[in-house]
Amino acid sequence: MPTPQRRIDLNADLGEEVTDDAALLAVVTSANVACGYHAGTAAIMRAVCEEAAVRGVSVGAQVSYADRENFGRVAREVPHDVLREQVAEQVGVLASIAGESGTSVRYLKPHGALYHRVIDDEAQAAAVLAGSGDLPVLGMPGELRAQAVAQGRVVYREGFPDRGYGADGRLLPRGEPGAVVETESEIVAQALALAARVDSLCLHGDSPGAVRHASAVRAALVGAGLDLRPFT
Repeated sequence: MPTPQRRIDLNADLGEEVTDDAALLAVVTSANVACGYHAGTAAIMRAVCEEAAVRGVSVGAQVSYADRENFGRVAREVPHDVLREQVAEQVGVLASIAGESGTSVRYLKPHGALYHRVIDDEAQAAAVLAGSGDLPVLGMPGELRAQAVAQGRVVYREGFPDRGYGADGRLLPRGEPGAVVETESEIVAQALALAARVDSLCLHGDSPGAVRHASAVRAALVGAGLDLRPFT
């Protein structure tokens, strides 16, 4: 019997008003769509969802703190019930727009500071899950994924070809040396290494050369014999 092709998903943060969404949608298989709290508008969400529907790209809700000023990259002390309702609002808005655009919201992924906070913060992780129904969860190991598994929800492992990792396996904080991987060859090499351990690879849309790097990563993954398709 032939050996089945190993599957891998390629995702990017879209709808953030900082990159070429249409060009990235031609490369990725999943789109983490900003839901208006750290970036994005209803019109931008609609444009991304409509193009994603045409291209067969899976749409995910990229929920965040209500912090457009800092692009959602500053941790906030938000009470459980407030954060739960904020997440529910973001998912609801995107779900409505996605439905009108011929697609649906298929997974949840926190953004920025919230992504990192729910790795350790039990209460905030619980709030994010409580506000997001039964959506599958995309992220790194930690509280959010552990609680999701305990609730019987589907979880997917994520890796970052364009970010540096510390000895603890977590992403280096932005601003530290090596936190951002910038050269195409290094990004491609890290993508190939991570592909054996994760379900989805994320390339940041706000990084310089994002479209070029994403295209190079996709070509390398296909060249390595991987089957690129949405993880959901």
